Amino acid sequence: MLIIDWVTFVLKLVLVPTFIGAVSLAGRRWGTTVSGWLVGLPFTSGPVAFFLALEQGTVFAAKASEAIMLGITSVYAFCLVYSHVAMRMGWLPSVVAGIAAFFVSTFLLEALTLPLSIELLLVVLLLVVSLLLMPRAVSSGAPAKHMRWEIPARMVSATALVFLITGLAPLLGSQLTGLLSPFPIYATTLAAFTHRSQGGGEAAKLLKGLIIGSATFILFFLILTLTIVTWGVAVSFLVTAGACFLAHLTSLQILRLRNHGLGLH
Repeated sequence: MLIIDWVTFVLKLVLVPTFIGAVSLAGRRWGTTVSGWLVGLPFTSGPVAFFLALEQGTVFAAKASEAIMLGITSVYAFCLVYSHVAMRMGWLPSVVAGIAAFFVSTFLLEALTLPLSIELLLVVLLLVVSLLLMPRAVSSGAPAKHMRWEIPARMVSATALVFLITGLAPLLGSQLTGLLSPFPIYATTLAAFTHRSQGGGEAAKLLKGLIIGSATFILFFLILTLTIVTWGVAVSFLVTAGACFLAHLTSLQILRLRNHGLGLH
């Protein structure tokens, strides 16, 4: 047990910030929409599910994965509210309103008890509806301004979230742990920095990219929910990662068709 604890501790400390740093650099290279699309990947919730499987067992992880999949609807609430507020106000009111929407949605979801098939239909339906309700964003044309400490701050905050959620998991239970795991700390950081430097329109574009990319998020946790108990941690995560890699490439093609290539700034 002591060896496993040290292994998971080191993995949390290395893998999460590495992933987040890589996504941040890619976002700077290809712009806000692609940055949001990358955030749609489960870079924080995926490690949370992995470490829950190692620390709490595969049954706990399967239940948490189902809740994480359902919890993406709270992220949609965050994106919608943040984007609409951002069209009229600054980044701080937008962040406060978006996070409030996330927690209200999470509170409502915790009271639900639905079969997996209905949960899947619900999240897919809300993905489509969220895209339709997103505001039409107009770019301000302002150049991006990057601070040296920005990427390290993102890496630290995302890593801290993984430690916090996995540490509280025994107290919270699988349902609430899963619902809180998609908390949009990375999306909040990216949106706020983008909003501050380039305007609310660019922040809304980023969050729209996140919603598009979240189709992969849904697939990721659906496969984990169905396979992790019977296939085991290693096989389940390998198969899930392969399937989601192909799915995310497909969603990238949708973005390329919509934006005429990767010059998305």
